[in-house]
Amino acid sequence: MKVAIIYNHDLTGVINKFGMQNKEVYDPKTVRAVAAALEAGGHNVAIIDGNMHVIEQLQQFMPRVLEGDRMGMVFNMAYGIQGESRYTHIPAMLEMLGIPYVGSSPAGHALALDKVITKIIMQKHGIPTPNFWVFSHPEEDMSMVEFPVIVKPKMEAVSYGLRIANSEGDLREAVKFIVNEFQQQALVEQFIRGREFGIGLLGNNPPEAFPVLEIDLENNPDAIQTVEDKIFNLRNKICPADIPKDTADEMVRLSIDAFNALQLRDFARVDIRLDQNNNIYVLEVNSMASLGAASSYVKAAAVGGYDYNALVNKMLDVAVLRYFADSDLLANTFSKKKKMPLNTRVRAFLRGHQENIEKLLEQAVNLNTYLRSKQRVNEFANLMKKHLIPLGFTVEVFPQVEVGNIFRFSNTDKGEYNVLLLANMDNSTPLSKHEYFQKNEQKLMGTGIWENKGGLIAMIAALQALRFARVLRKLKIGILLTSDDTLQGRFAGPVVLETSRRAKYVIGIQGGSLNSGIVTSRSGAAVYNCQLTLRSPQKAEDVALATSVFSTALHSWSELTDTASGLVIAPREVSIQTNIMQLYAHCEAALSVRFNNVNQMKAVDKKINQAIPSRNRELIHFQIEGGIRRPPMERTEKTMLLAKTVIDIARKLDIRLIEEHRWSSADICFADKNVPAVDGLGPLGNKQHGKSEYILRHSLLERAALLAMVLHELGGDN
Repeated sequence: MKVAIIYNHDLTGVINKFGMQNKEVYDPKTVRAVAAALEAGGHNVAIIDGNMHVIEQLQQFMPRVLEGDRMGMVFNMAYGIQGESRYTHIPAMLEMLGIPYVGSSPAGHALALDKVITKIIMQKHGIPTPNFWVFSHPEEDMSMVEFPVIVKPKMEAVSYGLRIANSEGDLREAVKFIVNEFQQQALVEQFIRGREFGIGLLGNNPPEAFPVLEIDLENNPDAIQTVEDKIFNLRNKICPADIPKDTADEMVRLSIDAFNALQLRDFARVDIRLDQNNNIYVLEVNSMASLGAASSYVKAAAVGGYDYNALVNKMLDVAVLRYFADSDLLANTFSKKKKMPLNTRVRAFLRGHQENIEKLLEQAVNLNTYLRSKQRVNEFANLMKKHLIPLGFTVEVFPQVEVGNIFRFSNTDKGEYNVLLLANMDNSTPLSKHEYFQKNEQKLMGTGIWENKGGLIAMIAALQALRFARVLRKLKIGILLTSDDTLQGRFAGPVVLETSRRAKYVIGIQGGSLNSGIVTSRSGAAVYNCQLTLRSPQKAEDVALATSVFSTALHSWSELTDTASGLVIAPREVSIQTNIMQLYAHCEAALSVRFNNVNQMKAVDKKINQAIPSRNRELIHFQIEGGIRRPPMERTEKTMLLAKTVIDIARKLDIRLIEEHRWSSADICFADKNVPAVDGLGPLGNKQHGKSEYILRHSLLERAALLAMVLHELGGDN
């Protein structure tokens, strides 16, 4: 199942700073631990920042159910950024978007987060809770208050602002602090001298209760657990608590009653005080119980039989069951797995090394590999060597004079591969226009990041993950890195053809399209350079005639386009320089041709050359050079069988793939037509004219996981 974890990291990701600002955030280590636990449960996980870009990120990652994909889920860990009832913001947005999620509804969070409403509801349901008062200003009449009291913000968690007041002066000072600091009312609650407990709840109808946990107040009935205790000076936790069974049972009953009364669901933690006469008082309910490793909720769950991975996956299970009650959507119970499957180990490795993978990508993108910069292209190849040789690959170099060298890697001595991975290193962007690596929560950007470098780094990560899982040495893999893709493989073509004949399958790792396409066919490429000049012009009309002849030729070439058969002819780099006073005309244009059928292209080639006018040759010199540079990549029966295998693997990983024809040509077009080949298995992204090239950040790890599993499936001897 695809699971998006949403939490708050960038608290500046808002249009305006407005209202109460959140002080409660998850440690990123905890978020990564939850992600690792879900991946250990076999899920496809992305971590998303719950700021103003959250909808865009969800659109990019979540399944398209209306197009037949399985439903995904959100694992909500977002406390919110600012404003009223912050816990409700992401759930409310998910309700609007139609995305199911783990945790309480907006209504449940709103009730539980408002401590005053919580206490009123508990009183109405006969749930014992301390007496209370509410103040909006420190100058209000406080004569009715019975001391000692505990003062807290009306709508905060994690014990923020907690103070004990033993006199009216203390109380006024505490109320003033809370109103000014938290911009909200102060809840003044009768202080219960005694012991403090927490009851963790998991599930629905009814929820399961973990063993009762006691916060160790070191036998001080006047002690409380402050936010400083929770962050800097953790108190010991005793679980199960040393209390009589009937007391524990009553605490659980009251906790479940409070959970239901507040309309909560899936999980929560209930805070309780037990006075010195063994009277139970429910203080509040935390609808976003912390999943930090040292939290009371996690501690009680462990005593109840759930290790961390099992707890997190059970939380997902109960939400899935609540939404669907459909066994094929239910998560695999982690505790039942005797051994993690390969895809889980691969994803765990990738998630744990995400920072290093992105740093390697940054290094790759910041190397300008412009076609004519031979030194930099070879430097990029050395970066690949640095990471491939430790994985057991040997390298063979094909020296080139005009462009960077071509590199072929292999982890087998026999010179034959089950899978050949194919990519280019060069690009068409000179150093003066190079865009260096940038990133935000949704995208990774920079020159070449989508066309080739994202796929190459995903490949390195996939191979490292397979080595970590101890299966790489069993696979027979070849890697061919070309250096003249910008020249339509002028020098690489024969090497690609010869190397592909050694392989059972060819996988291209150029960038994947945003619609999650897998490329099963590509257009071939032909390029022509067309030039016209006047030989011996005598009058101004000769200049006009030359211009007319050239324009007519351009029009006739464009008219040959037949999109139904996959033929597109587009003039580019058109230059017309004329002067009727000095009597000259110099016209030049390049023709870019994309085609799907070689025989059709041969006929078109004749028509292109026939556009040269037979008359006026004594006046006009017209020249055409060029022809077919790369053949098309054809959609054969073998290719379709390979595509089906890859799509089936992706489906098991909850990764969307659809077949796609790509108009652009690539070096994979040179592969032997008898060897099944697919392309576009690099990260998802785009390259638009005049805009930054980018990949979707989550897809870097997603495509690395897919590549790893494809290599495992196809790379061994079956």
